Amino acid sequence: MAVLAGCANDTASSSVYNYGQAQREQIVRLGTVEAVRNVTIQKDRSSGAGVLAGGALGGVAGSTIGGGTGNILATIGGGILGAVAGNAVENQTGKTRGLEITVRLDNGETRVIAQADDVNIGVGQRVRLISGNGPTRVAPM
Repeated sequence: MAVLAGCANDTASSSVYNYGQAQREQIVRLGTVEAVRNVTIQKDRSSGAGVLAGGALGGVAGSTIGGGTGNILATIGGGILGAVAGNAVENQTGKTRGLEITVRLDNGETRVIAQADDVNIGVGQRVRLISGNGPTRVAPM
């Protein structure tokens, strides 16, 4: 189960809707971008798949070293080092380049939304804020 959870498609893209968000009415507000800042978007938690896979591979690699008690210690050490390395790799892959976008709405209110850096948005650009039953998205007009 942990391995399958690691394969889930978590995204902060303004262009991706999950099945439950499709065909639902949303609210659209218009505004102008006042500021854009680069940010990193990171998953809230890891699936554990990196720890499991790294530990297994490290244990297998360690088991090829020495014999007797030395082999057991190498297997355990390899498993621990592999788990640490696997967790680090999973944490790095859980990061996405993002934008923090400040929008002045036409009604004078200001909103800030962070989303994946997959749509070209710049200061002074007219945009739509799309929200309701889920995330708020910033989309060019």
